[in-house]
Amino acid sequence: MIQSMTGYGKAVLQLPTKKVTIEIKSLNSKNLDLNVRIPSYYKEKELSVRKKLASALVRGKVDFSIFVEMTADETSTTVNKSVVKQYIEQLKNTVETGRASDVELLKMAIRMPDALKTEREELDENEWNSINQNIDIAIRDIVQYRVDEAASLEVDFKERIANIKTYLDEVKALDADRIENVKTRLRKAINDLKVDIDENRFEQELIYYLEKLDINEEKVRLANHLDYFLQTLASEDSNGKKLGFIMQEMGREINTTGSKANFAPMQKAVIQMKNELEQIKEQILNVL
Repeated sequence: MIQSMTGYGKAVLQLPTKKVTIEIKSLNSKNLDLNVRIPSYYKEKELSVRKKLASALVRGKVDFSIFVEMTADETSTTVNKSVVKQYIEQLKNTVETGRASDVELLKMAIRMPDALKTEREELDENEWNSINQNIDIAIRDIVQYRVDEAASLEVDFKERIANIKTYLDEVKALDADRIENVKTRLRKAINDLKVDIDENRFEQELIYYLEKLDINEEKVRLANHLDYFLQTLASEDSNGKKLGFIMQEMGREINTTGSKANFAPMQKAVIQMKNELEQIKEQILNVL
């Protein structure tokens, strides 16, 4: 079962003094590009969070965020009273007019360095355990999103592979006519020259020329690649890179068939196969 690299997951946790929101967003990328934003007092857990995300999401440009909103009346920031008092005394001595009010002096003092002090919140392990459980919920949410997103991709891939198979059958059906067309054109070219030829030598050269135009190997290999693509698509693991490699091999066989075709009706079928493959190529970049 394939997964898309595009996804979104979210979990919200209400703690006694705060509301914690966990968000995970991902887009397609060749490798895992992980960006983690969490409050400073959870920083010691960042490494374990990264390992968890890397294990679950594998690949993609992933943005992980923890937002904390304080809901309690208490705050960790307090006024440093002794520092503020000293600032006010110094401001009073500086003001010569004597008209400055205590309120105005307080406004000025509170903006001075160290007037406010913030006590660093220590990590509560029980609190983190609750957050960690919600991280798991957000991860399950984004994985399910990826699976759902990939369902439509899988349908599209199967339709386009079926279309390529149809055009391949058309190529196979046209092959006999193509050979006869090549023989007729060569015979006509010789006749137009109005010269005597050695029929045995002509037959030898014709066989040599037709061997260079033979596409039996390309037809067999392309058919095998198409089946292998569908088998990989139906496997339990999502492997976008492997599907991409198979698609490249399909492209080589189609291009070689086109270069050897030398027959307009067959070349039209090859162009249609290239068009279907190009559509797969655009979508495969988003497969995990």
